[in-house]
Amino acid sequence: MLLEATPYSIELATPFVISRGARTHCHTVRVTVSHDHQQGIGECTPYPRYGESVESVIAQIESWTSDLVSLSPQEAKQHLQSMPAGAARNAVDCALWDLISKLQGTSFPSPTFAISPAIETAMTVSIGEAEAMATQAKQYADQGATLLKVKLDGEAVVERVAAVRSAAPHCKIILDANEAWGNLDLEQLFEQLARFDITMIEQPLPSGDDESLAAIDHPIPLCADESCHTRSELSELKGRYDMINIKLDKTGGLTEALLLEKQARSDGFAIMVGCMLGTSIAMKAALPIATNAEVVDLDGPVLLGDDVEDGLKYHSGKLYF
Repeated sequence: MLLEATPYSIELATPFVISRGARTHCHTVRVTVSHDHQQGIGECTPYPRYGESVESVIAQIESWTSDLVSLSPQEAKQHLQSMPAGAARNAVDCALWDLISKLQGTSFPSPTFAISPAIETAMTVSIGEAEAMATQAKQYADQGATLLKVKLDGEAVVERVAAVRSAAPHCKIILDANEAWGNLDLEQLFEQLARFDITMIEQPLPSGDDESLAAIDHPIPLCADESCHTRSELSELKGRYDMINIKLDKTGGLTEALLLEKQARSDGFAIMVGCMLGTSIAMKAALPIATNAEVVDLDGPVLLGDDVEDGLKYHSGKLYF
């Protein structure tokens, strides 16, 4: 086998703002694995929140290369699971899934997996003034969106949610705090937000500091994002969260994501599938999870100024495969 990791930087259509700051570019790493005249491609988005950068991910992949290329693709995929979970392992794992499918005379992810041809996906409303967020929400709703993901920090939460709900009265809404509500009275806030018919709230407290959620009434379901990477965290999440957000850049690829999904459902959690900013290469790799998930947030390509050729199609709040 041959394995190559390459950096790709893509300008966003508009700045993307969450509680940790604003971004104008999406910095990804693409992995190409070649064997027997076939080629598999995977993509990851290194995330500074987890101590990752494009440079660190490429260095990590390069440190694994000599061991992996001496194995068959199936053996390499199995051996890869002993490496640390994260963006680097994700890109290699997904490239191997793609390669193995092609070597077997088929394609990835379908028909290797049965994928729904149309999947409802959230459209992301970035943090801004309440009026600006309402304008963005209305634009999505007017385009046919049925599910909005509203990014929030710890400021003017109720005001912003009220503005979005007024602008998109018929959309389902999920809220993503990105760990930013540590200084708020959550029990009071949850009660205030309940009147806006919120479908779910993601990660209100910092990972590692969310044990208090077990003692707080929450009329709105809570979803673990930063607190859930792989199966190893599930036991700690019981009683705190109702749902987990599976992202391949956290799980370290589709292989662990499928195992996490199975164990989480066995433990009583509902499933959300999410993404970092990225192209349709990354989104397609998550479709085996998305096709059965209760909530899907795979709108990464919508936020980019330019997607890959033969990318997913987005229309009226759905992604089409």
